[in-house]
Parts: sequence; C-alpha cells; structure tokens
Amino acid sequence: MKGTYLGEFEELVLLTIGVLYDNAYGVMIKKELENQAGRKISIGAVHAAVNRLEDKAYLESYFGEPSKERGGKRKKFYKVTTYGQKVLKESMEMRQRLWKQIPDVAFDIKPEKI
Repeated sequence: MKGTYLGEFEELVLLTIGVLYDNAYGVMIKKELENQAGRKISIGAVHAAVNRLEDKAYLESYFGEPSKERGGKRKKFYKVTTYGQKVLKESMEMRQRLWKQIPDVAFDIKPEKI
C-alpha cells in the first residue's frame, strides 16, 4: 500500500474537493472543511495537503480566469483525478469492511466500576 497511503486530513481534503466540484480552490476548501469537520483549519495546512495530493496524482489543478476582485489574479482550482477517486473508494471500502466486523458487544457502553 506504499504510495497510496491516505491520511485522515488528506482524505477530508479530497472529499471536500469532490463536494465543491467546480468551486474547489484554497479558501473555499478551507471554509468547507471547517464547516464540515467543525474545527479550525489553517490555509497553510490546506495548501500543504493539496500539494501532497497533487504529487501523488490524486488531484490535478488548473487556473481560472483573472478577476477584477482579485486584482487580476487567477484562482487555482483543484479536481480529484480518476486515481484519486480510486484511492478514496478503496479507503471507504476498507472502513466499511472494518465497521462490519466489529461485534455489537464491542461498543456496548457499560458503567465503569469505581
């Protein structure tokens, strides 16, 4: 599984990019991740993750058109590649297999003895 390892944060970033579809750029990814995960995320962490994911070929990026609001700068958008989709699917299937193997009794909550 070397080379296809997907950390939790990377998985969340990939899934968020899928959710955002054609509106997946740095700041929007950060905002959606914070909303979905309910935790504070730095833009630097997002940029580091998308760079790693692009290096692994799970993502590809492209630039949008320059905009007046951004002083003529273009946004960098991200899209999950076919390979990235495959890795996400494998991750989901592995988690589902593990969840199905947990006996019901394993998560029974019992009062702790003091």
